[in-house]
Amino acid sequence: MPVALLALAIGGFGIGLTEFVIMGLLPEVADDFAVSETTAGYLISGYALSVAVGAIALTLALTRVPRKTALLGLMVLFILGNLISAVAPSYGVMMTGRVVAALCHGAFFGIGSVVAAGLVAAGRRASAIAFMFGGLTLANVLGVPLGTFLGQAAGWRSTFWAITVIGVLAFIGIAALVPAARGTDAARMSGTTSARTELAAFRSPQVWLSIAVTVLGYGGMFGGFTYIAFTLTEVTGFAAGAVPWLLVLFGVGLFVGNVAGGRAADRNLVRTLLVVLAALTVVLAAFALTAGSKPLTIVALLLMGGVGFATVPGLQMRVMHYASSAPTLASGANIAAFNVGNALGAWLGGVTLAAGLGYTSPLWAGAAITVVGLVVLAVAAKAPGGELHPAVAVPTPAAVAA
Repeated sequence: MPVALLALAIGGFGIGLTEFVIMGLLPEVADDFAVSETTAGYLISGYALSVAVGAIALTLALTRVPRKTALLGLMVLFILGNLISAVAPSYGVMMTGRVVAALCHGAFFGIGSVVAAGLVAAGRRASAIAFMFGGLTLANVLGVPLGTFLGQAAGWRSTFWAITVIGVLAFIGIAALVPAARGTDAARMSGTTSARTELAAFRSPQVWLSIAVTVLGYGGMFGGFTYIAFTLTEVTGFAAGAVPWLLVLFGVGLFVGNVAGGRAADRNLVRTLLVVLAALTVVLAAFALTAGSKPLTIVALLLMGGVGFATVPGLQMRVMHYASSAPTLASGANIAAFNVGNALGAWLGGVTLAAGLGYTSPLWAGAAITVVGLVVLAVAAKAPGGELHPAVAVPTPAAVAA
């Protein structure tokens, strides 16, 4: 893979750490600000909703800015948001920092996906996108557990100081390694488009259906994961100190699933998504049923991360395929969809907890959301223009144009 992908992966690492590390530190943050578990959880759903806003608004605003320049500007926003979180004197200021950092998230991955796709041959684009998202999954394997350890040992603010430093390193990496627009395919993918051209891609019903599948499919996994620290301690019976180690297992699943999902999507996009969404439904339901068993919970965590994130490269490639003439805004919109799904899953999980249904109820809510996403994908694939429609040849990632 081109070395420029490493720079994008570093940015993804920092952003993934910002998004996910708060879950392992949620009890400490709740205690520090004297708020309830559900209120503390809004730092997650609030972040996710802000990602959705930034993914659309900032991506659209940056259509005429060279993509490398846009990525650098987004990293500055990321650094600022985490700095605010690190020094936040109150819950409200902490939420402000989360929102500022989140605004860059969707646009970074949306623009970065297009740039990553332009760095490799057409038949390897899902794998290239998976490499960039590999930084995010590595954040879960190493960054989140280490960040949780750091936060528990030196205070949760120390984790956000560390993330701020990672943001600076990512900025330097992008500046040094990502090509500027000078005529090559990689550079062309770092160039500019017009807002009108980008918006025209949304005339395709399949773009909207792809976005809906992303909201529901990824939202199901996130719904089960948002309150996982409470499930592990209150239902399974693990000590709070074991949570970081358990998150390592989840992160390993994310990393493996991301790589495997990218490769599988390069071979057969729609079949990969159908199989993985069905598997995710089964895993979430099985986790809810076996959460009282420590050995089975360990297996379920690994599988939930693996099948949950195996959807990501394929979901991103599908929307880019159907918006192939101008994929940047559609790519950003799909990143927004991931985070709308995050917010939906977190909200439904919170609703089930507030209703007194217990700490396994978010897993059941996640399974239900995923089933709906699977149905939507099946309908989309068989609809006019879909992969399984009799009049349409099955599209492959190689068909995605810049």
